[in-house]
Amino acid sequence: MTTNEAAREADWRRATELIRSAGTVALACHVSPDGDALGSMLGLGLALARTGKKVVASFGDRVFAVPRLLRFLPGQSLLVEPSAYPAEPDLMITFDASTMERLGLLAPHAGKAGELVVIDHHVSNTRFGTVHLVDPGAASTTMVVDELVNRLGLPIDREVATCLYAGLVTDTGSFRHSITTPAAHAMAGRLLATGLRPEEIARELWDRSPFAYLRVLGTALGRATLEPDAVGGLGLVWTSVTRADRAAEGLPYDEVEGMIDVVRRVDEAEVAVVLKEDDEGGWNVSTRSKGAVDVARACAALGGGGHSRAAGFSSALSVADTMAALRPLLAPEGSRS
Repeated sequence: MTTNEAAREADWRRATELIRSAGTVALACHVSPDGDALGSMLGLGLALARTGKKVVASFGDRVFAVPRLLRFLPGQSLLVEPSAYPAEPDLMITFDASTMERLGLLAPHAGKAGELVVIDHHVSNTRFGTVHLVDPGAASTTMVVDELVNRLGLPIDREVATCLYAGLVTDTGSFRHSITTPAAHAMAGRLLATGLRPEEIARELWDRSPFAYLRVLGTALGRATLEPDAVGGLGLVWTSVTRADRAAEGLPYDEVEGMIDVVRRVDEAEVAVVLKEDDEGGWNVSTRSKGAVDVARACAALGGGGHSRAAGFSSALSVADTMAALRPLLAPEGSRS
């Protein structure tokens, strides 16, 4: 066993010991949670609650609301608003957050936790906890949670499986992304055996939206910009969605998350970017690459993170200034000065 393997195994042993001995476990995922973040947290939360442990779960958004497309996930009775979260938890576990800052309002709580177990699969994770279950080779954070649940000897019923499966299919793009591994398919098979309905999960995640979404999407696509000379000549396509766009159609912020998957299809662009203005006037920026550019590296330089082909960051600058800061960071690795 190598030194790194021994260290990882020590973290696994420590994490399971802490969880088994804890009476109360405080869980937190990153702000604006996606399927992997919320699915990881609720999946483990349900599995632990079944053992009689007290479980409290949250995420640090100023406007605390589960995104509409994730409201089908079981376990939401475990959720509390950030204001009701333990100020100094004895044991806190974070999910899918590569930095403490990604915890938003719950970052100070993480800093005061007696023990902080970080569960993640982002290569950009900064190891901000006391124990780290971070596997960049895993297709989703729910894959790391799946291993943790198995090491704890806890059963995975249909509700837990639904949460874990939602995170798995979200981060693999329904098993279309390059991060998909044989282990991911094997996990999916085990989860399906619990009786969950994959067609119902797929419909909730990808196959429904209010009519207002089409109107706002049309507005955003109408201002889309193609820069063929950007990204070292590989091309950049980008657009923005303002809060005024959404207000005109009565569309909540969480409904615009999937627009990047429309913009990324442009053949002439290696990188796609969508800037989304939240209700407070800040910008959340989603980036996608087809493989020649590591967008996680670019986003990390601006305080964010993610995967090499899918990453994001937040910005308090204008759209023009945000793009001006991002463009030079998107040059292919070999072409940077």
